[in-house]
Amino acid sequence: MFSDRYNPRETEPKWQKFWDDSGTFRTRNEGPQPKYYVLEMFPYPSGRIHMGHVRNYAMGDVVARYKRARGFNVLHPMGWDAFGMPAENAAMQNNTHPAKWTYQNIATMRAQLQSMGLSLDWSREIATCDPSYYRHQQKMFLDFLKAGLVDRKKSKVNWDPVDMTVLANEQVIDGRGWRSNALVEQRELTQWFLKISDYSQDLLDSLQTLDRWPEKVRLMQQNWIGRSEGLMLRFDIDPATAPASETELEVYTTRPDTLFGAKFMAIAADHPLARTMAVGNPQLQAFIDECHRMGTSVATLETAEKKGFDTGVKVVHPFDPSWKLPVYVANFVLMDYGTGAIFGCPAHDQRDLDFANKYFLGNTPVVAPADADPKTFVVTDTAYDGDGVMINSRFLDGLSIEAAKEDVAKRLEGEMLQGRPRATRQVNFKLRDWGISRQRYWGCPIPVIHCNDCGTVPVPDADLPVKLPDDVTFDRPGNPLERHPTWKHVACPVCGKDAVRETDTMDTFVDSSWYYARFTDPWNETEPTTRQVADAWLPVNQYIGGIEHAILHLLYSRFFARAMSATGHLGVKEPFEGLFTQGMVAHETYRSANGDWLQPNEVEIRTEGSSRKAFRIEGGGEVAIGSIEKMSKSKRNVVDPDDIIGTYGADTARWFMLSDSPPDRGVIWSEDGVQGAFRYVQQLWRLVGSLSEVAAPAGTPITGVTESAAIEIRRHTHSHCAAVGDHIERLRFNTAIAEIRKLTNALAKSIGDIESPEISAQCRLAYREAADALVLMFAPMMPHLAEECWERLGHSGAVAYAAWPVVDPVLAKAETVTMPVQINGKKRAELVIGRDTDVKTVETEALQLDDVQRALEGRPVKKIIVVPNRIVNVVV
Repeated sequence: MFSDRYNPRETEPKWQKFWDDSGTFRTRNEGPQPKYYVLEMFPYPSGRIHMGHVRNYAMGDVVARYKRARGFNVLHPMGWDAFGMPAENAAMQNNTHPAKWTYQNIATMRAQLQSMGLSLDWSREIATCDPSYYRHQQKMFLDFLKAGLVDRKKSKVNWDPVDMTVLANEQVIDGRGWRSNALVEQRELTQWFLKISDYSQDLLDSLQTLDRWPEKVRLMQQNWIGRSEGLMLRFDIDPATAPASETELEVYTTRPDTLFGAKFMAIAADHPLARTMAVGNPQLQAFIDECHRMGTSVATLETAEKKGFDTGVKVVHPFDPSWKLPVYVANFVLMDYGTGAIFGCPAHDQRDLDFANKYFLGNTPVVAPADADPKTFVVTDTAYDGDGVMINSRFLDGLSIEAAKEDVAKRLEGEMLQGRPRATRQVNFKLRDWGISRQRYWGCPIPVIHCNDCGTVPVPDADLPVKLPDDVTFDRPGNPLERHPTWKHVACPVCGKDAVRETDTMDTFVDSSWYYARFTDPWNETEPTTRQVADAWLPVNQYIGGIEHAILHLLYSRFFARAMSATGHLGVKEPFEGLFTQGMVAHETYRSANGDWLQPNEVEIRTEGSSRKAFRIEGGGEVAIGSIEKMSKSKRNVVDPDDIIGTYGADTARWFMLSDSPPDRGVIWSEDGVQGAFRYVQQLWRLVGSLSEVAAPAGTPITGVTESAAIEIRRHTHSHCAAVGDHIERLRFNTAIAEIRKLTNALAKSIGDIESPEISAQCRLAYREAADALVLMFAPMMPHLAEECWERLGHSGAVAYAAWPVVDPVLAKAETVTMPVQINGKKRAELVIGRDTDVKTVETEALQLDDVQRALEGRPVKKIIVVPNRIVNVVV
């Protein structure tokens, strides 16, 4: 006997137990079906999941469940990105061990994820902090070392003198350590590097093959790799100002066309010329020290006030011996790009212009827009970096920028300076080798030993893993491994003499750069991968995660696949075939009268007429309703998934997250929205109950249907099923849900229009098909409800094993069409509208689309061109 009200508190645990007991989602590597690998970026075990996790993993689960229903052998694993500094901070704050803190969090978060009903293969679960995982990472490091893909060299780092550790650029705030607030120093430390720069061109070229990646992500990676074509150019140092033995200054420039706009030279604080001149010059040395207290990130250099020190040295302009340019040590020039020296052309580079204006160096425009008057064109506070023609440039005047570059290159590469060409053409990349050394305990130990006689010696394979010692303390700053009394002391594997282990651990980005490959066979105890299995599963067909990982994680993962291929662990070089970056989850903020942020569950919202007011539940005082912002612990506008699941059920949370907005955009969490989703769950339950009463018995063949009423029911079923499948394939979950709602409404109306005794046998067949198909359609989004409905409809097997409905293309001929909407020829939106809708209605509906309104930016529309059922082009 089925209740008229669906109870998720009873149903969801029931089906989760069934899936777990029956091993429903365990994947066989040798499955005969075609493979499909769906993977969400695995989480850091910080303590509890948040609504962003719910959205991310619900999306991946829809894809996994849908692909299983379509007959694929689906791999959908889960693991934990478990190393990192937060665990050490927790150890210091709570007097606990990082491992204990981490594994407690994993247990909590695993239970929360399982309560979501995700179709994960938990038998493949990995944690990067487990020696069974990082032993293979150490093995690959040694393989990379043997293959020449690892380097050890001195490098500039951000050093916190209080915490005694290297800081990432993001951990330097206003020149101070994010935790200690100490002034950060730039130090030169010997670090381990992975030679990602060896693959710069390949990583860049292969972006063109990733056509299922967002264009914005490919562009971000392209800019990070930063390929440029330019000139390596040597300037003569004016002998009258030259330091001893210094005769020339070499720069790399991508804009040789702007040489006649040069006003100064700038060198990095660590440039050899700067170091030479600082000897005996305390003022210059003090300025260099000040530069060393800045962070090393590009963002820091771009936003910091531009400062320089005039060295008194001058260089000679390559086209005019009488033209002398002053040489400054500048805080916005780094040694690790080009030569650590530039010529400054203020009129056409904003950093140069800010610097020149500060030191009154002036500027001379040498490029002007084609329609500008060269005699009156000036630059004041904003550099001109657009296209144009050359001006104020002697023999280059009137040329295009490209022609001027070519002219300058030919002239200077043909001129000899001290037996060598003054200039040579060169390709440069911004991408630098990946420094992986971290002065941390809670990370993967770097498996090398330092011996005074033998040098740096790899740990033998038989001695892997090099495990972290458990008996460490965090009672004072610095790396506990460095001060451990016994762990770091070891005999040299080559000569047997006393030696020491490497005490740096690996950057945690290393851990997440190959986990996708380990998931394919996590039971292999001897090798990082089972090559045949990994090559069969990879690349990941659909990878899902946040845009914040668009550069480093994805770039490092792409490099790792190449390095693993070079060392025989993989046969693919691109790990992720398709990439989807989901939007953030946001919530309005609440603040009490004393300025404290309040959580949503501490606030009661009351509606008074057209206004909304918020009151503190404890005490009743009114609180201010703030802006809608990304959920964050700092603003406390976080909704605990456990509260939502406990009240409404996991399916409601999943449905709301998937239905409220396009998946690549942010979703605004609201109590009203969740309640609406829960009402729809109840509506579906009642509708399936009604369908079960009028439908033919489960398993009845759907044949011989000729009645118009039955055919109409079938047409709704097949057209909406085809649309839902299409939208899921395109990861348009919100529009897939919209189609399910349309079918729900159509079936509810159909049942409401007739009395049960009047239902023909053919209509009962059609209702059977419709009921089954409806459940199968929402099963990827709301799997618990679907299982219960499937059982209610009389099926003996679980819906998780059922196939996706077979769509009849004749019946599925869409009632609607999806028309791309272009603005001036560029696609901006899609319009779903009835087939053969009149042109005027198409025009009106297209202009009302949110994406179209945003793209128009208030501009008037000149005309609209509609190709019926195919495309809309708006001309502005």
